[in-house]
Amino acid sequence: MTDTPARLLNLLSLLQTPREWPGSELADRLDVSPRTIRRDIDRLRDLGYPVEASRGSVGGYRLVAGTAMPPLLLDDEEAVAIAVGLRAGAGHAIEGVDEASVRALAKLEQVLPSRLRHRVSTLQNATVPLTRGDGATIDPQTLTAMASAVTGRERLRFAYRAGDGAETRRQVEPYRLVSTGWRWYLVAYDLEREDWRTFRVDRVSDPLATGARFAPRELPTGDAAEFLSRSMSRIQPRVEVEVSFAGPADFVAARLPAALGPLEPTGEHSCLLRTVLADSLEWVAVRLALADCEFTVHRPPQLVAHLNDLGGRLTRAASSAAPKG
Repeated sequence: MTDTPARLLNLLSLLQTPREWPGSELADRLDVSPRTIRRDIDRLRDLGYPVEASRGSVGGYRLVAGTAMPPLLLDDEEAVAIAVGLRAGAGHAIEGVDEASVRALAKLEQVLPSRLRHRVSTLQNATVPLTRGDGATIDPQTLTAMASAVTGRERLRFAYRAGDGAETRRQVEPYRLVSTGWRWYLVAYDLEREDWRTFRVDRVSDPLATGARFAPRELPTGDAAEFLSRSMSRIQPRVEVEVSFAGPADFVAARLPAALGPLEPTGEHSCLLRTVLADSLEWVAVRLALADCEFTVHRPPQLVAHLNDLGGRLTRAASSAAPKG
């Protein structure tokens, strides 16, 4: 193999397999001399790939963790698996899957060959994920289109359906995507309204990057998450929530979304949640019911009312399903 760039890519692909490669085996695989392998290893190191060499009669090379993430070479199956996984996570706003994951998906889909992109779409359409119902399902292509526009500083057009059902066309300068752990929001400057706005991504359709670039404006709060929080508090009043649980803090925390806030241990087998939320109290009631331990709501009374309604519905459903006779 005389083409040096192609040989380096093949060498890198081999080294990214988690094993140690004897220099002689690499030379045989690439049909070059061991001396050429040593030179190519030095070239990879110069490019920032941390290749470690072992001493001995045979000697070997392996790629190790470095201080930075070098570019990865993925085969077809690996690329499809990662794209499907990222799509599934991004499309349901799973807690912990944030903007960085959507950016990764956008980058991957941008370079996927058409044949692999088709395989990803086919597999995605042929499977149904089991989700917890925490938020609306989102088309991952909508997220990746928005992420690309944010990164490229490109104006974005889309159709938007408001909470009351009114539909409008928007043209914005996208600033950031923000995940609350169960929903995605776009923070953007609305050109027609000449002001900053937040948009629920599950209410967006037909996003289109216009190709028109823009210079980033300064966000009033300086932080997209803070801007979203303030925007949500204006739309829906924030309420103080206080709930005690008959379970260890780590046990309860593993069963509640982090968006509800931190838990305060009050004993070996008890803990307390004190937080201020602008989320739907119906959603909070459902999440508390999934805590898998006894709990007491101290405030607000509206949350107690939602729990009573939920408990009544569940009781009636259980009674109607009971065998007769």
